[in-house]
Amino acid sequence: MLDESSQPEAGEEPTVTSEISDKPVVKETSRLSNWKEVIDTCNLSTDKEMDFFSKWLIIVRACVFTMTIFSGLIGGLLALSQGEINWFYWGLAIIGIVIAHAANNMINDYFDLSSGVDDSEYARAMYSPHPILSGLISKKGLITAILLLNAIDGLIMAFFIWARGWEVLFFALSGLFISVFYVAPPFNLKRRGLGEPAVAIIWGPLMTCGTYFVVSGELPLWVWFASLPYALIVMAVLFGKHIDKHDQDKEKGITTFPVVVGEKAARLINIFLLISFYLIIVGIVAFKAIGIAILLTFLAIPRLISVTKVHLQPKPESPPEEWPIWPLWYVGWVFYFIKLAGAMLVLGLIINLLIPESWLWFW
Repeated sequence: MLDESSQPEAGEEPTVTSEISDKPVVKETSRLSNWKEVIDTCNLSTDKEMDFFSKWLIIVRACVFTMTIFSGLIGGLLALSQGEINWFYWGLAIIGIVIAHAANNMINDYFDLSSGVDDSEYARAMYSPHPILSGLISKKGLITAILLLNAIDGLIMAFFIWARGWEVLFFALSGLFISVFYVAPPFNLKRRGLGEPAVAIIWGPLMTCGTYFVVSGELPLWVWFASLPYALIVMAVLFGKHIDKHDQDKEKGITTFPVVVGEKAARLINIFLLISFYLIIVGIVAFKAIGIAILLTFLAIPRLISVTKVHLQPKPESPPEEWPIWPLWYVGWVFYFIKLAGAMLVLGLIINLLIPESWLWFW
């Protein structure tokens, strides 16, 4: 997705191509450089050799895993603010939700391809290589990977049921249900305009509150409310993606929420979602549910202003130079915002733990 290195103003080294052949010249680069590019942009330049790990980072769409990691960090830090936690459980919980996210991405690709949504002309195969359409993996291989990751998560779930109780089933099975039926029949939440709120439920109440529960063994009511700000901006990411695909989805009969309300109205709603993040943050601090340091999220407001300006304008006809995820546009800008806003929220929670509240209010 969009990060600082992939803004239109900050162009990267252009692709090196042969003057004699149309085929790109494959240049030797470090594996770390390849992995960073994939995580930053969901792609690997055609002039770079595809290594095994880069291939799997693309297949599972690791470029968006930061959203999941932030949800797990927020849940654990909220629990830590109330007392002792089990640090091993925290690490295992984050591993579990990242694996679930990877499986979810592959499930989406499998069912969207099987139902005829994904093809070579659809946005999914254009902004990043589609696992099957691009030849990275076979359909059978993708199914095997999905089953393997879900089996690993099943073992993690069984461990937490043993350690914390049957309440864990609610979080695990609710997340699995939404992940599968987000695109799978008979529910197909995305086609019914319910995909966006479903994502907010997963990345807020299920991931954040679920992590809080397994690391602490309890779940106060206020934690559900505290999970909402980050859930809203994750929802805004998907909202932006569906705005980008509005015309194609409408043509294919996929009634995402932006298709239901219209592209222009959806852009305004997405601005409201991002602003609501700050409204709830201010409310949380005002009621002293969480310490004042989470106001560090205000450092992301310049990015919010940029995202707002972009959303107030129609999508450009062609991508700016070096834009890595075309034909996606709005989602790239929202992701640019959420990376900083999420990091500042996590940093604020850490500072709240390290510095006495009275000192913070004095500053």
